[in-house]
Amino acid sequence: MNYSEIMVRYGELSTKGKNRRSFIMQLASNVKRTLADYPHVKVHAERDRMHLLLNGENSQEIIPKLQKVFGIQNFSPSIRVEKDIEVLKKAVQDVMAEIYTGVETFKITAKRSDHSFVQDSNQLNLTLGNAVIDRFPDIKVQMKKPDINLRVEIRIDGAYLSYETIQGAAGLPVGTSGKGMLMLSGGIDSPVAGYFAMKRGVEIEAVHFASPPYTSEQALQKAKDLTKKLAPYVGSIQFIEVPFTEIQEEIKNRVPQGYWMTITRRMMLRLTDAIREARHGLIILNGESLGQVASQTLHSMVAINEVTNTPIVRPVATMDKLEIIEVAEAIDTFELSVQPFEDCCTIFAPPQPKTRPRLDKVHQYEERLDIEGMMERAMAGLKLEVITANQEKAATEFAEFL
Repeated sequence: MNYSEIMVRYGELSTKGKNRRSFIMQLASNVKRTLADYPHVKVHAERDRMHLLLNGENSQEIIPKLQKVFGIQNFSPSIRVEKDIEVLKKAVQDVMAEIYTGVETFKITAKRSDHSFVQDSNQLNLTLGNAVIDRFPDIKVQMKKPDINLRVEIRIDGAYLSYETIQGAAGLPVGTSGKGMLMLSGGIDSPVAGYFAMKRGVEIEAVHFASPPYTSEQALQKAKDLTKKLAPYVGSIQFIEVPFTEIQEEIKNRVPQGYWMTITRRMMLRLTDAIREARHGLIILNGESLGQVASQTLHSMVAINEVTNTPIVRPVATMDKLEIIEVAEAIDTFELSVQPFEDCCTIFAPPQPKTRPRLDKVHQYEERLDIEGMMERAMAGLKLEVITANQEKAATEFAEFL
């Protein structure tokens, strides 16, 4: 069935009071961006619900895309017919003929927004219910929790019929909570962290550290492919590639092995924070999970975190690995994440990293490094791409975006 309209119901937006309008406008913008490949779709965002007029676009392609837009509680595709009793009777019979298999119960739920229409809601329920029974004499009416609830709404511009309620992604519209920089490795955890952040309204930009020739082009592409998996939830995501080879070589040459990881992570955090400031972000996000690896013990987190006062949000910090994997499988990032292309964290991983690094030692070893110079050169070499769900990318030197 190709529908003429989709009626969208909001999620948590009902609790937003005076900010409600800005949340609805952001959701409408996200829907338009998600459906950019369907130019004839018109989005009408009202206080209580949103209407997508499809104007002939393929509803079967649009519905799966709409299911990934955060801020949508559920939605109902509908067909539009003329506001005429006989037309309506035939329309409900035709819809039931398509979905009734001979065993389901049903009810008609009519609503009359256009009060000039010849029948009120109760009369419509009776008239259209009888029309269905005329066509299917054995069908059973059930007023509470029927198998098929056929909704009919009489509006000024026509009559709309729907029978399906499809669950949306819930959460808040991406962008309503501000922007955050996601430290995106090629692993399982960071894409899941990005997903959870977007669900709470955070617009993410993906920051990925590359150390060629130690890390491969495949590892870089893997990170971009993971970003592509997250893009349908918002429409497009900025991907920022950070050249990290010089910094890792300097750390390896000048710092004792046990502190490689701690100082590497501190440099990553410094650079991510500098990018956040340049890009007007509010927070840093990462996929750290407590105790999972040496850099994610509480002692390591304290030592690494010291380089910034920017809030660092760790959406998966208290989740078990199996719980994270379950979400990764649900959002289709798991198979990509386990591809054997190593990122710079694993290539330069020391055999015995410190799990309780001492800050006085960290400061002592960092004095051997030209931190400001290395950061300046890394920032000058940043590359930025816009990654969409369709992988239409616009590569640009980062300097143009500052």
